[in-house]
Amino acid sequence: MSLRIHLAAIFALAGTLELCCEPLAAQSAYKYKDANGNWVYTDKAPPSSATRDDSINLAHPEESLHITIERHDEGTITTLTAINDCLCIAGFQAKVAHSDDPDISDGAEFGKILQPQSREVLVSIRNAGAASRTLEYGWRISLGTPNAQHRPSRPYRAPFAVGSSFNISQAYPHLITHNSPESQYAVDIALPDGTPVYAAREGTVINVHHDKFVGGTSPAMMDQANVVEILHDDGTIAMYAHLHWDSVRVRIGQHVDRGQYIANSGSTGFSSGPHLHFCVFRSLGFTSVSVPIQFAGLSDIAVTPQINATLTAY
Repeated sequence: MSLRIHLAAIFALAGTLELCCEPLAAQSAYKYKDANGNWVYTDKAPPSSATRDDSINLAHPEESLHITIERHDEGTITTLTAINDCLCIAGFQAKVAHSDDPDISDGAEFGKILQPQSREVLVSIRNAGAASRTLEYGWRISLGTPNAQHRPSRPYRAPFAVGSSFNISQAYPHLITHNSPESQYAVDIALPDGTPVYAAREGTVINVHHDKFVGGTSPAMMDQANVVEILHDDGTIAMYAHLHWDSVRVRIGQHVDRGQYIANSGSTGFSSGPHLHFCVFRSLGFTSVSVPIQFAGLSDIAVTPQINATLTAY
């Protein structure tokens, strides 16, 4: 199944929600897709044209990687601050759908590229903090060096044990579930549950999720996948997803070598069964797109992944 890259996703939030000063208490809200296909999270009932209408709980556990746009209300002033605790550059963009600030028009966008482990104010908005005022905005984040060029020194190592062979269950151009720019060139490999996963390319670990233990085909499972993300020297990032519960054996900030054991395969998150979702993506500044990849065959000959083909690790 496809995996939505949570750090590049767009979130729309209604202005009366408290988002930064303390953890959210459990509260009812709505989740739906707007006319453009973007997920919207809000405390207001969705329009009749929405394609999905779910009541959800906005409380969620703290993430391993703190990279977000925080809202802070003080009096009638609301400040949106970009926070990048990642070890790589990140692009942050907020778009104001509606505010009561006469100096900020509906649809105004505010973006910044932040260096690793830094934070900056994106915008301060008047007439937003009071209970009678409304503020509706969305935001998105893209990890990695903006406009990085994908330049691997050699084809990627198949991410499992040398001498093993497994079937490719999804690959470009078959966009069965990989139907977004950030997953278009992702490869799904049918690894049985608990199969050791090895780094396909050397780099630095920038993100880890290891404590999820459920999976399913509901969109609500999008953020429940165990993941390892590795930053390459050309600014691109590899994602290894749907990993088995508590199997991750690397930590944020660690350098890993090509072929190093990093975790076991699983079926956590938005997944219909055990497999490894492997994807390499690059940042365009404020959005992420996947890039085509090739694996190393016999004598390091490049092999383009194809659906239903057998992939062997050399």
